[in-house]
Amino acid sequence: MPSYSSSPSFSKSRSKSKSKPQFTYDVFISFRGEDTRRNFVSHLYSALKDTGVNAFLDDEKLDKGEELTSELLHAIEGSQITIIVFSHNYIHSTWCLDELLKIMECHAFRGQVVMPVFYDIGPSFLRDTQHISFEVISDQQNKIKQWKKALTQAANLSGWDLKHYRNENNLMKEIVCKVLKRLDRTYLSITNFPVGLECRLQHAIDFIRNKKIGTCILGIWGMGGIGKTTIAKSIYNEIRHEFKYRSFLANIREVWGGDRGPIDLQEQLLSDILKTTKTNVHSIDWGKGKIKEMLCTKKVLVVLDDVNIFEQLNALCGNRNEISRGSVIIITTRNVRLLKEIGVDYVHGVEKMNKIESLELFSWHAFRRANPTRDFFEVSKEVITYCGGLPLALEVLGSYLYKRSKEEWQSVLSKLKEIPNDKIQEKLKISYDGLSDHMEKDIFLDICCFFIGKDRGYVTEILNGCGLHADIGIPVLVERSLIKVEKNNKLGIHDLLRDMGREIVRQSSPLRQKRSRLWVHDHVLDILTEHTGTEAIEGLALKLHRHGRVHFSAETFENMKRLRILQFDHVQLAGDYGHISKQLTWVYWRGFSLKYIPDNFYQGKVVAIDMKHSNLKLVWKEPQRQILQSLKFINLSHSKFLTKTPDFSKLPNLERVILKDCPNLSELHHSIGDLPNLLILNLKDCKCLRNLPVIKSKSLRVLILSGCSKIDKLEEEIVQMESLTTLRAENTSLTQVPFSIIRLKKIGFISLCGYEGLASVLFPSIIWSWMSPTTGRVSSMQSFGSMSTSLVSVHLQDNNLVNLLSKLSEFSKLRSICVQCNSDLQLTQELRRIVDDFCKLHSAMETTYAPQISENSMVSRLIGFGSHYQVMDMLSNDMTECTLLLQRKEEE
Repeated sequence: MPSYSSSPSFSKSRSKSKSKPQFTYDVFISFRGEDTRRNFVSHLYSALKDTGVNAFLDDEKLDKGEELTSELLHAIEGSQITIIVFSHNYIHSTWCLDELLKIMECHAFRGQVVMPVFYDIGPSFLRDTQHISFEVISDQQNKIKQWKKALTQAANLSGWDLKHYRNENNLMKEIVCKVLKRLDRTYLSITNFPVGLECRLQHAIDFIRNKKIGTCILGIWGMGGIGKTTIAKSIYNEIRHEFKYRSFLANIREVWGGDRGPIDLQEQLLSDILKTTKTNVHSIDWGKGKIKEMLCTKKVLVVLDDVNIFEQLNALCGNRNEISRGSVIIITTRNVRLLKEIGVDYVHGVEKMNKIESLELFSWHAFRRANPTRDFFEVSKEVITYCGGLPLALEVLGSYLYKRSKEEWQSVLSKLKEIPNDKIQEKLKISYDGLSDHMEKDIFLDICCFFIGKDRGYVTEILNGCGLHADIGIPVLVERSLIKVEKNNKLGIHDLLRDMGREIVRQSSPLRQKRSRLWVHDHVLDILTEHTGTEAIEGLALKLHRHGRVHFSAETFENMKRLRILQFDHVQLAGDYGHISKQLTWVYWRGFSLKYIPDNFYQGKVVAIDMKHSNLKLVWKEPQRQILQSLKFINLSHSKFLTKTPDFSKLPNLERVILKDCPNLSELHHSIGDLPNLLILNLKDCKCLRNLPVIKSKSLRVLILSGCSKIDKLEEEIVQMESLTTLRAENTSLTQVPFSIIRLKKIGFISLCGYEGLASVLFPSIIWSWMSPTTGRVSSMQSFGSMSTSLVSVHLQDNNLVNLLSKLSEFSKLRSICVQCNSDLQLTQELRRIVDDFCKLHSAMETTYAPQISENSMVSRLIGFGSHYQVMDMLSNDMTECTLLLQRKEEE
């Protein structure tokens, strides 16, 4: 089984990475602008770029203040090689000398290569720094010593002296050649600002290094733009030196779609591993065979980036059992299902950035520094909130807002609330476009517009009622990182993915009434007011204030014949409800204003009716003639005027009945007890409810009666609720716990009669409470004559134990015996026999439900010696065993 990890916050105490520095640039060029920018340096920069070298050349307009800018410091630290062009005025620029200090620091502590070029000043001149004068103030004498030391160190490095060359062109060719030899071309360029990257690598790298046996296949999974490819490149850079044979196949999804896509990818893989210029692949099957042969015999490092279908894995790495031991295969994907199919060892789930990381990454792109400027701090936080920790969004928006005014920032933020950024949407939409059918796409769009934060099972049933097969559709969306299931089984989605889904709906038509889903307040308001609804509309949501006085006519729904999702908050509708669509599967109508649901409001396909805070007095004015086969959920909580429930026999498939805080509800129709699929019944705070019908449902799991202050009895028939796991009945008039509750095998949590907690912990106390109220103290055999046959617990004080105990079988309800003795008399065999006979007798009596007991069992041990309190303590301690025995007997 693969192990799973999600990353963003790891302990700071983790082991330090042994990787080489990850470089942003290949070459940094340090020079004095007025001496060499327009000739030698500009030509050298062009020559390096022409050969594919990523060189950094500072902006001529860069503000030369007293200190180096954060952008320049980052460029120096992020360069693999630094070329210093020493000219006459270089040593007279404090800016250049400070730059030199940073360069030599990186050379000493980061292992970066430094190549000096002595343009019009020789190395010997720089080595002898005594004659060099520095025009600085007196308190910088320590700085002068540092400069002189750095100049001497740089002059002693191997470099080039221009006076030894016939012309500058020959010198530049030699520099470029040397640079190309020194650069590690197997290093993959990553990102200019690797914020939070290292902590996201460590678990994956540790797993790879600790995998001692066989092949290691690592999956990197997450939504688009989360940084999967960046992490894969970083891992590749970290461990590439441990493999002679390696390959990084980038953008597989995109390349695969071309005419020769699969073959091109196979050729690249074979060429990388076999270290040949070109390997011709004749067909996909031929390529599979060649790759299989290669992977069987060589220890390889292969990264398969952006895989979206299983055929790609089959063509590029085949069966994991055919890959050589010690090999590492890394796969990045948005679809975790693919990783399960190939049988990865470890799934590295990439999580979004936290707020601190987000602010830093955004600041590097928007301000070229680690933190926002003071004037832009608050508006930067707004952008961070919008991006939701997605690196792609932080980079795109940060770069877009770079060097823009605050007014432009505010304008961009206002626009983003209505129209998402194109570059971000394009990247995110790839996952949506990859869905296999319209049903999965419809489920995603429905969730984006209406069901975020709703219970997964609840949404699944509603969408199943729409014919969308959500039982499989929702797991597919989770696997593809489009939605997630959060705590308490609620559906969640990244805000930018939500916006992407809603933008798809918005772009489907320039006319609002032609779009399939409407959720924007003003858009819905206009359509309902102007009666412009069309058949295209499948879902509609509108929230009004509770005290609003906006009224609509039911006739406005006449043309919305395909409407299946209706979500209203305090909307008042007048007229003929027969105009409302017959396709509705979800009716969410908070604050429903009528006293009962009109008869002509068709609900034959409705799966869920949610009318919290309604004005309903009756659910339907007349008994339902129509059987609502599809209805599974009904929630009328906080309906202050509701007096009684409908006949549930017309709602045979109900699973959840939520009637919380209906203070005038006094009648719960008896038919609720016969619902075969009922799972949850919540009657919390129904203060007028006096009686609970006998519930025979074997499916009921949760029963909540808390706050039903007039309910004073639970019938023994509660035992019929064999699936009950939770019973809450605090703040009621119940004074006695039904004995049959002990027989419920699955009961987990109870709260009633002053007891609250896990049933397995509370049952011993409950059992003892049944016994203790009628406890009697008996000192002699004659005392039994005056005792009631209802005696449950007896304390004996007499030496003639055998005669006393011979009478105990007359008490049918007796459940415990405590014997107090003043000597260390041992139990005789005859006494043991009498006690065992007594226990066997009571085990056969249904009213006592006593456990069948052996010589070493609890009841036998209740006859002890010593003080009364010692015996009572022993009884108390043994109660736990009693509970276990009761449960065991029920199972038998």
